[in-house]
Amino acid sequence: MIRLEQILTPGRSLVNVPGGSKKRVLEQIAKLVARDLPDLDNQDIFESLVSREKLGSTGFGNGIAIPHCRLTGCTAPISAVLRLDAPIDFDAIDGAPVDLLLVLLVPEAATDEHLELLRQIASMLDRSDVRERLRQAPDSTSLYQVVVDVQSGH
Repeated sequence: MIRLEQILTPGRSLVNVPGGSKKRVLEQIAKLVARDLPDLDNQDIFESLVSREKLGSTGFGNGIAIPHCRLTGCTAPISAVLRLDAPIDFDAIDGAPVDLLLVLLVPEAATDEHLELLRQIASMLDRSDVRERLRQAPDSTSLYQVVVDVQSGH
């Protein structure tokens, strides 16, 4: 079973990301992920994320969004976590602005394993203590470490 910390890296864990708008944040996510996926174009990643949002916002409530999509040309799941410098409107189900985003990109042929990753992310972010720790993390390394610690039960 793939675990979240295996597909997230400190380099894809960012704090104080300038938000601005939903579109701008999705563009930044696409650029960030494209750095680590040389075969993929950041415009393709961006368009896939936007298409997924059109089906319904990935704003999960409590200031959290889990932008995710299937991606042609992606060979293994990849994740990123971003904390914005200020919350933005994300059309979330509870109407609350979003400042924490956990991204999941999976290969086109998504499997149960990928759904399980999405569940791992959702159940982790459902905990107010975890959200608090993510919001308090002083830097990118600490942000990454919170995810690793929570996943390993600390």
